[in-house]
Amino acid sequence: MRDPCETCDATGSRRDFLRSAACVAALGLLPDRLLGLPIQLAGPLWHAEGEAAYQIPAEDGVTIDRDHEAILVRYQNRVYVFGLSCPHQKTPLRWEAEEHRFRCPKHKSTFEPDGAFVSGRATRNLDRYAIRRDGNTVIADLSTLLQEDKDRDRWLQAVVQL
Repeated sequence: MRDPCETCDATGSRRDFLRSAACVAALGLLPDRLLGLPIQLAGPLWHAEGEAAYQIPAEDGVTIDRDHEAILVRYQNRVYVFGLSCPHQKTPLRWEAEEHRFRCPKHKSTFEPDGAFVSGRATRNLDRYAIRRDGNTVIADLSTLLQEDKDRDRWLQAVVQL
């Protein structure tokens, strides 16, 4: 009898499968091969004294750092680091593949990949961490979460242009 796995056309490694499954189970996200922006779970390269260093992704995509409650996004030659939660009631955000947006599952607020508020109860953009570039990394000041409505100038500067 022929092994059904021999005819399977599935591609990808066990690591890819587990990462995708973790996204679905832990964050309500769809596997990265179905998204407009690839998504992954990863921690920083290092963290100390309220800062964390993240590798600048080679292409547009989303990296979730659950331990530090941060979302690193590379989008249209810019890098942002957002707080993981919706600014309305601090509910963890989810990535909506079909619309290429973040969505709050509690009150359905939606946000563009650059953090811009689209609709819902949130009424403001995603909170950004202050960041700076250091070679091929972005250093996020995890003690400085900027709210667009309270400090617009610093919020607008919390971006690294590539």
